[in-house]
Amino acid sequence: MAAATLFVADLHLCAERESSARLFEDFLAGPARAAAALYVLGDLFEAMAGDDDLDDPFNARICARLRALTRTVPGRFLAGNRDFLAGPRFAQATGLEPIGDPTRIELDGVPTLLLHGDTLCTDDEAYQDFRALVRSPAWREDFLRLPLAQRRARVERMRAGSEQAKRGKPAVQMDINAGALARLLREHGYPRVIHGHTHLPARHRIEIDGRTCERWVLPDWYAGGGYLACDEAGCRLIALARSS
Repeated sequence: MAAATLFVADLHLCAERESSARLFEDFLAGPARAAAALYVLGDLFEAMAGDDDLDDPFNARICARLRALTRTVPGRFLAGNRDFLAGPRFAQATGLEPIGDPTRIELDGVPTLLLHGDTLCTDDEAYQDFRALVRSPAWREDFLRLPLAQRRARVERMRAGSEQAKRGKPAVQMDINAGALARLLREHGYPRVIHGHTHLPARHRIEIDGRTCERWVLPDWYAGGGYLACDEAGCRLIALARSS
């Protein structure tokens, strides 16, 4: 059987969660070495204030581990809501080829649509308004003009504000909207869908317009970790546990 293509998302790596970083490094040195390709579908880091944030020793270390992998295994990166400011320097440091959100690929003969997942959470209107603002070229240009220390402080305030806002929202509001998913499936020809963002790992079967589609949700890496492996036999979620 051919090597599997692997997918990860929502690692939220930072120096304060060293055990998650070590688990990811073990993954890169282990299962990922035998992969046909590795896709990182957003939120690699807990926060990223721009490409020059890679001068941080922790961030530089993670990028170096990824670059060691991508010298032999193709890697691709789809930005999430925590690392959408990643740019050319990040791509060079990691060897990860940037791809758009969404991106459709042929995976062992199965049309597959990759996305971070936040665009499907349309019930959270406040988040969607915020996302539209910070993804605009004008906001990005103005933000990146600021000194790095000031950008880091603003990113931390935004992150803290986001966590505070989540505590006041019902869980259903932060999950995907069924109508948004249906529109996406129709628009892209009823593909298999792989995404992260919601931190609710599962395989879903969706019946729509007489078609059966798969939706795979990737796990986060807070308490442990995990990835999705896809090959000609299909896809499977694989959990990773931290060593004691």
